Parts: sequence; C-alpha cells; structure tokens
Amino acid sequence: QVQLVESGGGSVQAGGSLRLSCVASGDIKSIPSMAWFRQAPGKERKGVALSNGDRATSIVDSVKDRFTISKDSAKNTLYRQMNSLKPDSTAMYYCAAGLRFSWCSATYTYWGQGTQVTVSS
Repeated sequence: QVQLVESGGGSVQAGGSLRLSCVASGDIKSIPSMAWFRQAPGKERKGVALSNGDRATSIVDSVKDRFTISKDSAKNTLYRQMNSLKPDSTAMYYCAAGLRFSWCSATYTYWGQGTQVTVSS
C-alpha cells in the first residue's frame, strides 16, 4: 500500500506562484511513476505532469513554460512549481502513483486527496 498526501494549494491572484507537494509513504518501491492531475469543476480529470523518478519527466505543452515537476527521492516527495498562474489554472490538483509513465488516469493505482488551487483575476 502507498499513501499520498498533497499540500501547497491555496488562493492566489493571477501572476502569482504556488508549489504543490506530494509526500509518498508505504511501499514506495512499487510506484516508479508519479504524476499530477488536475480536475476543474464540471471537467474530467487530466494529467498535467509526469515523473519517472530520475529518468524522465513530462509536462503538458500548454504550461511547459510556467510549470515544472521535480522529485526529491530522499524525501519521497513530488513537487509541482507553478509560476505566472492564470485563472484557468483553478482546479483541484491530485497526485497519483503507479507502475506506468502515462497520461491516462486509469493506469495509476494510488491517489491523494487533492489540493485546491484557486487563481483570481
């Protein structure tokens, strides 16, 4: 079993920054891949950033110039730095973990409870 706990969300004005964190605990070795997904009200959950430990990362093109993903393996923590936030970034952000490096939410076994990000204009 793996537990994921997100933090770092909040309310900011457009142009501001937030850093989301996801701390993983439990059977860490069983989850080589981690990801950030977002779900806006009334919308489906979509992947926004992937991490395969030290081997690979991927970020959706629409935010690649403003957002980054990184992982501190010593702390079992996945980060998402979000800069120059826009109102359309408002969503619940979820951390996910699983075996595959994938944009598909169904491939992830473990999920955190989510952290809300609200960006006002």
